[in-house]
Amino acid sequence: MPKETGRKVVAQNRKARYDYHIEETYEAGLVLTGTEVKSLRLGRASLVDGFAEVDNDEMFLLNVHIPEYTEGTWTNHEPRRRRKMLLHRVEIEKIEHRVAQRGLTLIPLSLYFSDGKAKVELALAKGKKTYDKRHALAEKQTSRDAQKEMGRRIKGVS
Repeated sequence: MPKETGRKVVAQNRKARYDYHIEETYEAGLVLTGTEVKSLRLGRASLVDGFAEVDNDEMFLLNVHIPEYTEGTWTNHEPRRRRKMLLHRVEIEKIEHRVAQRGLTLIPLSLYFSDGKAKVELALAKGKKTYDKRHALAEKQTSRDAQKEMGRRIKGVS
């Protein structure tokens, strides 16, 4: 069987960019069981309530839902189990320091396969206030309206 190359996205947390200010992103490997990998290869996962934490100098991903593999037997995994992430110790210490000092949180942005290995893109993020969200929506709407108007002018339609 040929070796898998490239990046295949399994799940994305689209609401994270709406709810949080993203300050920095990291890529981490995941320690998974066989049935979890098979379920991910079918494109089934949800990052909606997911977050990460540091515990005893190790990083863990919590509340990420990977449904049970339908063809699995009694060896199936728990859908919302605690999953260990693989990062360099220096990165873990840096993240732990920033989370403790500045009140940031770690959220998963996407879950994907990179060259056949399961990876998660983590973000150090700070929660947005409701007025920030309204401002972001208004800004998005004005840029969308400007793009429509530019398209009309280019086409010659008034």
